[in-house]
Amino acid sequence: MIKHVVMWKIKQDTNKNNVIQQIKNALDELPQKINEIIEFNVGINIISSDRAYDLTLVSLFKSVETLKAYQEHPDHKIVGKLIKKHTLAAAVVDYEIT
Repeated sequence: MIKHVVMWKIKQDTNKNNVIQQIKNALDELPQKINEIIEFNVGINIISSDRAYDLTLVSLFKSVETLKAYQEHPDHKIVGKLIKKHTLAAAVVDYEIT
């Protein structure tokens, strides 16, 4: 099993909270569209600090191959374009659960 964790810092603008919610909503729809997803949790940060990221995704996949299939899925790519448009920084960790 592969745990896939991603965090995003969203660009500062007047609609930042709306953008965060829009991205969360788009991500939340992916499990209904992509069969490779086993678990999928999207969270919005609630405590501000200089080190904090705004939004996180914690997901689970059967294998590296199914994670790659998720990443190549057309619906994932659409959401990825939305996120990239509004992202200041991102971090990702993929690790095996034994």
